Amino acid sequence: MQKIRILETIERVGIIAVVRGETPKEAIKSSEAILAGGIKGIEITFTVPQAEQVIYELQQRHREASNVVIGAGTVLDVTTARIAISAGAQFIVSPCFDKETAKLCNLYQVPYLPGCMTVTEIKTALMYGVDIIKLFPGNLAGPSAIKAFRGPLPTLNIMPTGGVNLVNLPEWFQAGSIAVGIGGHLLAPAKVGDFDKITSLAKQYMQRYEEVINPS
Repeated sequence: MQKIRILETIERVGIIAVVRGETPKEAIKSSEAILAGGIKGIEITFTVPQAEQVIYELQQRHREASNVVIGAGTVLDVTTARIAISAGAQFIVSPCFDKETAKLCNLYQVPYLPGCMTVTEIKTALMYGVDIIKLFPGNLAGPSAIKAFRGPLPTLNIMPTGGVNLVNLPEWFQAGSIAVGIGGHLLAPAKVGDFDKITSLAKQYMQRYEEVINPS
């Protein structure tokens, strides 16, 4: 039930913010600014120093919020996945598929979202119990790729990451994305310490998302 609940939350929040940062403090402040703007999906990448501590602290702060989901990203191996899950990560994201990570996530009933770009990679991931495929890098494929992949794999759940922005966000959802991952544009103001700008951008992303799922 836990895995199903998390998968449903990922689909419901719609947008996963991919959080990077030069320090744990920056990553936490960025995450809080994003949450304040209405985006409730947070992916703390393991390029952040002491990423597991960031995940743990955010989980402690928001553990009572049923609409907030916090996971780990840039998870390259099973050891990192285990550290992330122990810290409280509710989902695991990788830039590529790793079968040992998939098996560990299945064991602990934690959704695993590996990056894939070919039908062969996607087929392998599905055979290892993956529920959502991270289409990565999304900008190399484009929204039309979703329809192409769903030709042979009609039940496929896809979350594009990389190249998703305020302009093309509607196209990705209209093409059938279950959720999207965003990062660079949203997090850019953190480099100059402008976390209010991050909140403002998060609000804009959520407004665009709401326009797509609830068209007037």
